[in-house]
Amino acid sequence: MYIFKRVNDIKKHIESLKEKGKTIGFIPTMGALHDGHISLIKETKTDIKVCSIFVNPTQFNDIKDLEKYPRTPSKDIDLLLESKSCDILFMPTVEEIYPLNFKAIDFDFGNIGNIMEGEFRPGHFQGMANVVHRLLEIINPDELIMGQKDFQQVAIVNLMLKQTKSNTKLVMLETKREKDGLAMSSRNIRLNESERNLAPLIYKNLLISKKNALDGHDFRTIESKFIENIEANKEFKVEYANIVDGTSLNIINNITDINYLVMCIATWLGNVRLIDNIIIKN
Repeated sequence: MYIFKRVNDIKKHIESLKEKGKTIGFIPTMGALHDGHISLIKETKTDIKVCSIFVNPTQFNDIKDLEKYPRTPSKDIDLLLESKSCDILFMPTVEEIYPLNFKAIDFDFGNIGNIMEGEFRPGHFQGMANVVHRLLEIINPDELIMGQKDFQQVAIVNLMLKQTKSNTKLVMLETKREKDGLAMSSRNIRLNESERNLAPLIYKNLLISKKNALDGHDFRTIESKFIENIEANKEFKVEYANIVDGTSLNIINNITDINYLVMCIATWLGNVRLIDNIIIKN
């Protein structure tokens, strides 16, 4: 596995691979890697698999969240080497990603950028989209691989790719879960033992919500019941639980309205904010 820290160095290396006809797959991460990240890399179908580790400061609307975000570079490298899944690791500094002449793009994401995560994390999607765009300029991959867990983020990136007329293909892979159903996330390591034992209730209630939606129950009632069931445990505080169109993320009223339905949620569990979703219909 090659490790690069400078933009010019990795660009030259990838250009040489492309000249040999190699296809490039790119998996951007913020580190604190886990089996979910490794599965994304392993399932990438391109000739060369590039993973980046960069904790992007511009997508944190809360400086305390940025400070608390887990950083485990040595363990991350060991995990990648052990998995034998990654060909190139890119670990740039903030100065490499955001040089003095860097100019952020003011993307127009419309309603998709203002609801759910956009409502509770103002500025997050502009920062996220800009860093992904910057990384794509550097890596120039054939495919960009992202996980379903960050469903709204995938929708935002898809819009960004269209607005920038990118030739990179976006591939969304299924959320990887622990045996008890909890979506794998770098934030999970911040849960204490009691919180970790409660966390599987999120997916358990998403499965119940999906069944009720397919059975024709009222969607607003399903959303309310999800919140009620979760918050029956005082450690939880749900920010949102919405059944939406999987493309536009518009709120949907019933099962017959659209062919692509997703339920997205965000909840605090103690001091840790967790997100998850489930595809109801596709």
